[in-house]
Amino acid sequence: MKYILVTGGVISGIGKGIIASSIGTILKSCGLRVTAIKIDPYINIDAGTFSPYEHGEVFVLNDGGEVDLDLGNYERFLDINLYKDNNITTGKIYQHVINKERRGDFLGETVQVVPHITDAIQEWVMNQAKVSVDSNKEDPQICVIEASMELFFISYCLAGSLSIQFSFTLLSLLGGTVGDIEGMAFVEAFRQFQFKAKKENFCNIHVSLVPQPCATGEQKTKPTQNSVRSLRGLGLSPDLIVCRSSKPIEMSVKEKISMFCHVSPEQVVCIHDVSSIYRVPLLLEEQGVVKYFKERLDLPISDCSSNLLYKWKAMTDRYEKLQKICSIALYIDSIDLEPVMKAEDPVKFHEAWQKLCLAERELMGYNRKHAHVLLLIGICLGMQLAVIEFARNCLNLEDANSTEFEPNTPVPLVSGL
Repeated sequence: MKYILVTGGVISGIGKGIIASSIGTILKSCGLRVTAIKIDPYINIDAGTFSPYEHGEVFVLNDGGEVDLDLGNYERFLDINLYKDNNITTGKIYQHVINKERRGDFLGETVQVVPHITDAIQEWVMNQAKVSVDSNKEDPQICVIEASMELFFISYCLAGSLSIQFSFTLLSLLGGTVGDIEGMAFVEAFRQFQFKAKKENFCNIHVSLVPQPCATGEQKTKPTQNSVRSLRGLGLSPDLIVCRSSKPIEMSVKEKISMFCHVSPEQVVCIHDVSSIYRVPLLLEEQGVVKYFKERLDLPISDCSSNLLYKWKAMTDRYEKLQKICSIALYIDSIDLEPVMKAEDPVKFHEAWQKLCLAERELMGYNRKHAHVLLLIGICLGMQLAVIEFARNCLNLEDANSTEFEPNTPVPLVSGL
């Protein structure tokens, strides 16, 4: 197996997930099979209980796993189907280790973060990386792992993120931000892992921000220098540095980063803000990423662009040339649309209907029979209500219900367990 570690620095939300997905897309275009893993340091077992206001909507996988939205990114970019175990959390890892301790698997050892937790992380990654995620049921060659952790530079008050990517049989991205208490076990796990994999099978990519203050208009390299220095202090050293910026990076800036971060100019890749996230794989490919991976990890791929990337470019061009604008009504409270509201609160009633009628698509769980509802997305409670309503009004199952609402319902269509 060959591994690519991707780290992120300076700020969270820098686009590590898109970079990881894009690298996976490029390698898949070279004929390699790709999978992905997301690591989150929170104690929650999964994302099912998260507030959507803080984390966004939960992404539900084919096996019912409720995970972070980043896994949806991976599925969309890489055209794969992931599983709940492709999302690793601190809660899952500790639960796994504690269950082993309760069974007596450690034979009386004192269970500690190192080596028991760190070993569990490495074992989970290696095992899950082997699980097929495409229709061919073949073992993946590449696994992208993103893990969110907070990294604080004490003297500079900067935050960063660590991501790990594994290539050939395993490409992993450990993304997010690095350095918080929950995340340090993951940092240590992958510091150890690079030696287990050996140098010829392990490559580190660091994604960092190059800010450009409006007052001076000058692109600043110091945050990236500090980020790389902190990463090295954790025992990880980048082979590629991906610079994120609002505008294209100037050559002098690229050379400065090369000099102070101990890499050649060819190892500094620049990704500026673009019109569409689907442009990112093309930007990476244009800067010789395929050739770099081929030489650094001795991958059995050609340097020339594949037919898949040509199709990707055509898709991106079409995406940016769309002419029609579609208005979508989201989160209209269906209660405000009920006839009873016309008498109780006519203003709210008419405003809700105005928003609904002006939209071409409505993402809501209102009356299925209403002519204005062109599209229904049933998520969580909304899906339960849609199933119950249909059963009662179309199948004449008057007692149809969810066990979450009525545990002893005689017609339990939905289980709340």
